[in-house]
Amino acid sequence: MSEETATAPTATPNETCCGFVALIGAPNAGKSTLLNQLVGAKVSIVSRKVQTTRSLVRGIALEGSCQIVFVDTPGIFAPKRRLDRAMVTSAWGGAGDADAVALLIDARKGVDDEVEAILARLPQLRAPKILVLNKIDLIEHERLLGLAADLNARLAFAETFMISALKGHGVAKFREKLASLMPPGPWLYPEDQISDAPLRALAAEITREKLFERLHDELPYQSTVETELWKDQPDGSARVEQTIYVTREGQKKIVIGEGGKTIKSIGSAARKEIMEAAEQKVHLFLFVKVRENWGDDPERYREMGLEFPKG
Repeated sequence: MSEETATAPTATPNETCCGFVALIGAPNAGKSTLLNQLVGAKVSIVSRKVQTTRSLVRGIALEGSCQIVFVDTPGIFAPKRRLDRAMVTSAWGGAGDADAVALLIDARKGVDDEVEAILARLPQLRAPKILVLNKIDLIEHERLLGLAADLNARLAFAETFMISALKGHGVAKFREKLASLMPPGPWLYPEDQISDAPLRALAAEITREKLFERLHDELPYQSTVETELWKDQPDGSARVEQTIYVTREGQKKIVIGEGGKTIKSIGSAARKEIMEAAEQKVHLFLFVKVRENWGDDPERYREMGLEFPKG
């Protein structure tokens, strides 16, 4: 994967199709896990912490002669803070521009208030809508069929898929269906490209995932990670410097841990995945700084690809 702008694809317009698919749903429905399965590599971070995905993450997959650009949107929920509003606006914006919209629902939870709100707004979107019931291995068969029938009675879905994003069950058939909905045209990306996210941004997201995995209950959602330096070395390795930003001094101590053990553990886990994404040896250096009220800073929103909500 490269940070540089992609060169022209080799496929010809007469032979190919290409389009965008928006993955929408409530927080923790499994959108990021599904995106990684569809693409066949990690392009979106996965965390137990809700609302982990903050901006539109694009993953690119090939299905025969069709290139599908998946947009993993932030989870749609009732926004309370400025950042929440920006994320929800971004999610609906991504869905509105797509050639197909896939609503992913955690089958165990069924239809809750968040899903109800999404169902009420979905008819406003013109693109074909596909229902995807996830985590089917964790629900009784009769209850699953009842849920599918109830949802199709509420909205005219083009098709319904029952999958396990974590295990990959049903994902291949889902991808085949999406390819059939894509418009004819040239590929937008080279055959071997799996994401349009710059490597620096992906590296920061990987570290943020490891941060939340390690400190799920101790660290607030506002914490973030930025890649300050990515420098290729003469020996082919890369020196990567990242800063973890927290909102209070006490949180900084939590991230560092006793004797630096916590931040070393986070760094070690992140470095392994960053190396896989970069396909080169990486020397990762993590720093922790306090940045108060970053949720009200327009520059932070621009860095995440979000529009800063006013008011």
